[in-house]
Amino acid sequence: MHKVSLDFQFNYSIDRVWLALTDSKILAKWVMDNDFKPIVGHKFQFRAKSNKLWDGIVDSEVLVVDQPSKLSYTWITAGESTTVTWTLKEADGTTFLHLEQIGFVNQGHAYHGAKQGWVLMGDKLEQVLNEL
Repeated sequence: MHKVSLDFQFNYSIDRVWLALTDSKILAKWVMDNDFKPIVGHKFQFRAKSNKLWDGIVDSEVLVVDQPSKLSYTWITAGESTTVTWTLKEADGTTFLHLEQIGFVNQGHAYHGAKQGWVLMGDKLEQVLNEL
C-alpha cells in the first residue's frame, strides 16, 4: 500500500488549527462542502463539482477524535478506500500539522491527485487561518 505524507507549519495556536479541521463550515472553505461532525462513528460526505473523471463525492467516517492532537477519517472515492489522519503538535506558538493518507493500491491517478490536492488545500488552509 502507498501513502501520501505531508507536513505543514502554521504560526497559529493548535486550537485555531484544530477548529479549521473540525468545524464543517470552516472545513468547507479549504477542502470541500461537507456534513462533517467531530464524533467517532459519524458518517459524512465531502462534495465537490463532478467532472468526467470523478463524481465529486467522498464518503467518509470519523475514526479518531483526540482534541486537539489527532483526527482520522476514511476517504472513499473513485474506487479507492483510504484513511486520512491529521496529527497536530504545538511548540513556541507554532502548530505543526502532519497529514498521512494511507491505503492507496498504487501510485496512480488517485494517489497523485491526493498528493497535489492536499498541497493546494494546505495553501487554502493557511488563507483560512489568516481570516479566523
